[in-house]
Amino acid sequence: MGNTVTCCVSPDASPKLGRARGGAGGAAAGPERWADAYQAAPSGGGSGSAEADSGDSEPGGGGGPHLQHISDREFPDDLALESNPSDHPRASTIFLSKSQTDVREKRKSNHINHVSPGQLTKKYSSCSTIFIDDSTVSQPNLRSTIKCVTLAIFYHIKNRDSDRSLDIFDEKSHPLTREEVPDDYYKHDPDHKHIYRFVRTLFSAAQLTAECAIVTLVYLERLLTYAEIDICPSNWKRIVLGAILLASKVWDDQAVWNVDYCQILKDITVEDMNEMERHFLELLQFNINVPASVYAKYYFDLRSLADDNNLSFLLEPLSKERAQKLEAISRLCEDKYKDLSKAAMRRSFSADNLVGIRRSNAILS
Repeated sequence: MGNTVTCCVSPDASPKLGRARGGAGGAAAGPERWADAYQAAPSGGGSGSAEADSGDSEPGGGGGPHLQHISDREFPDDLALESNPSDHPRASTIFLSKSQTDVREKRKSNHINHVSPGQLTKKYSSCSTIFIDDSTVSQPNLRSTIKCVTLAIFYHIKNRDSDRSLDIFDEKSHPLTREEVPDDYYKHDPDHKHIYRFVRTLFSAAQLTAECAIVTLVYLERLLTYAEIDICPSNWKRIVLGAILLASKVWDDQAVWNVDYCQILKDITVEDMNEMERHFLELLQFNINVPASVYAKYYFDLRSLADDNNLSFLLEPLSKERAQKLEAISRLCEDKYKDLSKAAMRRSFSADNLVGIRRSNAILS
């Protein structure tokens, strides 16, 4: 974080990577450390947030700047929830709409040129065998999810509207490696494999989960919408890194600290990571909340993106043991909703059914 020393003092203090190296690191729990860090975040240097600039602090100057909870804040008129896919479950995701242009052109080209789809590699269920994949909204498959998220980033870059950016994310001003950045670095769009390798390296080294990848995409689209910038060849690495850094801290109780990313990306400094994270948060207006409905929307839109681009999830035959487990879960859900429906019926009895209602004797004490 920008001005907290607890998350970037020593590599051995990391609660996650420290375990892999044998260091237990007795740091505070993730949510407590996270809350403390963001309570102090706007008081650091730089532009700061609106609350920090206004000097709204406790009387006598004894405490830090007062920050409202995100649920108590009002969004500006130009950031209506209905227009932001990262905030509203009914708004269409940006990456899926940007990918549709390429999908339609590919289908049209195949139709005009009479291109055969070739041998079907996708498995389909039959009367004797049911094929399912191991990816669900609550437990997504890591490899498939990262592939879909990086494909969404690829379409963001390829079909961007312009090249609006900020200096903090520019790779020329803030390089991630000691290698000299080419003068034409902003002209060449990265391909999907390049983006996938970059993200996969970070997720593998930091031991991040598939859910974190989905939240990363939510934060990325929220940044592009709030800050009114575009993800392009000159800034995509730092924007993606900032989104991963933030998502890992919000999602994981034992988050990877900034200093650990400096060990993965050998040439970046802790100060640079702190500054980038602080700017990322300010541009998000400290809105790090991801509702379950928004998360589910992004998950299923990523699956639609995979289908449109032939990125099939790994299918396997439904085993007897897994079928029994699914049946048990389904029965529990069915019983739960049956009880809820009965309660709703009791609350909505009409006058015709009043005769049949049992009355309990009141106990007066």
